[in-house]
Amino acid sequence: MTLAITLAPGRLRPGDLARVASAGLRTRRLRAALSSLGIAIGVAAVVAVLGLSASSQAGLLAEIDRLGTNLLTVTNGQSFFGQTAELPTAAPGMISRIGPVTRVAATGATSASVYRSPLIPSVQTGGLSVDAASLELLAAVGTTVAEGRFLNAATQREAVCVLGAVAAQTLGIDRIVPGERVWLGNQWFYVAGILRSAVLTPEIDTEVLVGFPAAATYLGFDGHPSTVYVRTRTDEVTAVDGVLAATANPEAPNQVDVSQPSSALSARAEAQSALNGLFLGLGAVALLVGAVGVANIMVISVLERRSEIGLRRALGATRGHIRIQFLAEAVLLAGIGGVVGIAAGALATAVYATTKHWAVVVPPLAWGGGFAAALVIGAVSGLLPALRAARLSPTDALRTV
Repeated sequence: MTLAITLAPGRLRPGDLARVASAGLRTRRLRAALSSLGIAIGVAAVVAVLGLSASSQAGLLAEIDRLGTNLLTVTNGQSFFGQTAELPTAAPGMISRIGPVTRVAATGATSASVYRSPLIPSVQTGGLSVDAASLELLAAVGTTVAEGRFLNAATQREAVCVLGAVAAQTLGIDRIVPGERVWLGNQWFYVAGILRSAVLTPEIDTEVLVGFPAAATYLGFDGHPSTVYVRTRTDEVTAVDGVLAATANPEAPNQVDVSQPSSALSARAEAQSALNGLFLGLGAVALLVGAVGVANIMVISVLERRSEIGLRRALGATRGHIRIQFLAEAVLLAGIGGVVGIAAGALATAVYATTKHWAVVVPPLAWGGGFAAALVIGAVSGLLPALRAARLSPTDALRTV
């Protein structure tokens, strides 16, 4: 009497699976590194794009919080016939009488141009404008002097000017030395200072500022302000916004434009995400290329290791063991690329954000999504080669030995 003995197939424990899955990678290190490079580049692009976007928004919103959201600007709009309207000369004084208003400053556009010297052709203005400015301007807009000093009660009446941050760069002036001058309005003006960049009011960066009395004396300025900067109590911004136009120009409030710079900056921070789609698309292309690379290397690996597959099958490995081995190898290959990509993207974000003085922010969606995408790509790319390896019969595979 013969007894039939049926042996149950052995189970592939996690430790054994990790060992056999990593064997192909350890024995073909250069090939594995090149195959995972595409995954790493794609994940790095995704992490860097989302990280830089989040860091930029965090830095900008932190700057807005520091400068305050209680700044309103009043500018001259257009008349009924489409012509540029004028704010009354008394507009800053009338606005200052509004109860919740804490500070008022004004600038007025002039027709003058500024050059480094009188030898510069008149058409090469560099996009700079010359404006009259009140002494309270810096405190109102939330910026400071980087070099020298701002206008005061004495210099606002003389041929003295202060340069915005961009204006100083355009004119090639990075520091204040005694006797520093620019050619302004067909005469020399002494440079008293250079301003830091005005985050809430970037138009000031491209302006060359002179005092209201000096603008009237030397530049033929008519005294009408073109922009009035208004600081209010934070809890009264909406109320003040509603009465500014009528207060600035009671006769024609419809010819006055009122805006809140912090709202525009917040919208700009949110709008930056619209550009992320393009860069995320580039990252997706890199991930697709990486997926093709992983699939290619796994197909080649199956062909080269048919003898190993046949030997393992002859020793008792099931089709499932072979399938899970090659699938795990593909996932491990892509996972390594994902980890490298996350590290590279986070490093790029940290370096760039630090140079811009932003807070370094790498959202969980960036690194978590990047790593998950790498694993999914590895699994999808390795599925067909794993199934192909599992279908090899032991006899056919051992013929290649």
